[in-house]
Amino acid sequence: MLTNLSILLAEAPVFNIQLLLDGLLIGAVFALAAYGLALVWGVMNVKNLCQGEFVIMGGYFAWIMAKFGLHPILAMPIAIVVMFVFGWAVYITIIKRVVAKDMFTSLLSTFGLAIVIQQALNLAFGPEVQAVESDMGTATMAGGFVTVANIKFVSFVLCALLAGAVVLFMKHSRMGQAIRATAQDARAARVMGIDTDNVYAFTYSLNAAICGAAGVLISMIWVIQPFYGVTHSIRSFVIVTAAGIGNLPGVITAALGMGVIEQYSGFVLGAEFQQATVVILLLLVLVWRQMQMSKLRQVVQ
Repeated sequence: MLTNLSILLAEAPVFNIQLLLDGLLIGAVFALAAYGLALVWGVMNVKNLCQGEFVIMGGYFAWIMAKFGLHPILAMPIAIVVMFVFGWAVYITIIKRVVAKDMFTSLLSTFGLAIVIQQALNLAFGPEVQAVESDMGTATMAGGFVTVANIKFVSFVLCALLAGAVVLFMKHSRMGQAIRATAQDARAARVMGIDTDNVYAFTYSLNAAICGAAGVLISMIWVIQPFYGVTHSIRSFVIVTAAGIGNLPGVITAALGMGVIEQYSGFVLGAEFQQATVVILLLLVLVWRQMQMSKLRQVVQ
């Protein structure tokens, strides 16, 4: 650990640029998945513990399309549509029955769904780690000391475009306005004639579609495996909890920060501790939020 720190601080400070770039570019993909969770959480008050499994499903879809000779980026629109339909089916069969229930019911139901998806992917594709080739090469900077895969730059741009499209949809479409109204007050929205059940179904399906797009990008940047969804779920929870529900700029900032922190922890502490950093951050964020709530109660009293 001390050796790695010395490399960053004294021997090769230019390597900080490498870690920062990697973290920011990867953090954009984290933001995409976290924004989907923020939608479901804010509109439906459902804590979707199978968020990461939706991401992995999108990755496997890209892997399958690559086997048939279709580039994953070209397969992304198809993955979005397929995951949207899958999300709607999940809502009708499972989520619809737990929306009005307490928090623990939604947690248990989505956790059970996560296990089912994991095992289904394991039976279908096996436990081996898979990756999808982007065939985009690598960019070099700073005299060759900094190298970044071009797919990370492409992913960053695609994430920005997708996020912008979702924001425009939420602001200017009738369904987007209905989603925002339902998030503010579902009972008042029903009084105004909004079909909140349809809004919930669309919101959950949109979340699945967003996760599918994120999974396609992750399959080209990293690797996928049936049981890797847990880490992506935890990341999304950390980002949304830290940023606050409905705070899109906060989600983006927290996701970019998460990406950078993971890159630095992986380099300084070792790759085996990189995923542990995500869990530690979740615990710290929960403690911080609890302290904030305690202070708020004291002020109210």
